[in-house]
Amino acid sequence: MAALSCKFHPTTFKHCKSFTKIPSISCSFQPSQSSIKVIINGAAKEIGRAAVLAVTKARGMEVAGAVDSYLIGEDIGKVCNMEEALEIPIINDLTMVLGSISQSKATTVVVDFTDPSTVYDNVKQATAFGMNSVVYVPRVKMETVSALSAFCEKASMGCLVAPTLSIGSILLQQAAISASFHYNNVEIVESRATAGDFPSQDAMQIANNISNLGQIYNRDDVSTDILARGQVLGEDGVRVHSMVLPGLPSSTTVFFSRPGEVYTLKHDVTDVQCLMPGLILAIRKVVRLKNLVYGLEKFL
Repeated sequence: MAALSCKFHPTTFKHCKSFTKIPSISCSFQPSQSSIKVIINGAAKEIGRAAVLAVTKARGMEVAGAVDSYLIGEDIGKVCNMEEALEIPIINDLTMVLGSISQSKATTVVVDFTDPSTVYDNVKQATAFGMNSVVYVPRVKMETVSALSAFCEKASMGCLVAPTLSIGSILLQQAAISASFHYNNVEIVESRATAGDFPSQDAMQIANNISNLGQIYNRDDVSTDILARGQVLGEDGVRVHSMVLPGLPSSTTVFFSRPGEVYTLKHDVTDVQCLMPGLILAIRKVVRLKNLVYGLEKFL
């Protein structure tokens, strides 16, 4: 769609030793910036439904497709309890959705909330149709990320693999890296409402970020085998304690200490909505990429 742009230009005419300024108008048509079309793969999940609402409300983007193996045929707008239907049915065929949307030639991003076992094929399919991808799938293997990186580099297509979409979690990780240079003892304590894979992705990411910095933590009992002391992540002595406490928010706390003081970093997640600002940022940034980027923090 084209936008009409008009400007006023004062023109001066000289006549009989007097000057007269007469405004003139010039108009031109300029192409308006089209919206980013977004396909949500895993749309029926809680995070998928939240993403549909967030994209619908965000400026400059729109939901164009919904893929899931649940609630097939249901309108994704109604599934998300929106006042009006989006007239976008949930389809259990990613290839069909990609092919249909690709005909519009619009800038398109595929958001993947599926499973580690399907991520590689999903991104390859999106790339084949000229679409960039945002992947938020916990516990994607680094071998998969490396393979996708090589593929995206060769295809000159963008992909963002995000271990977390929470901006608060990223800020905690960055603060932990800064603190690790000043403290000799560190322990990570996390709680989740339901049992899952422990340690969590967040805990492993924090431990990874503060390891291999020339620091050995918790030297006094670095070699202890007492189970109550928690699990050691990596080779630098970072310990993590994982608790399942129904009724409490998902929480990650990092304790740093040295004689005379304790420095505490804490991040609580009370709702999946906390991931949506990071998701919208990821969608806006990935359309400019020509390769794979690992971690949303690269754009903060």
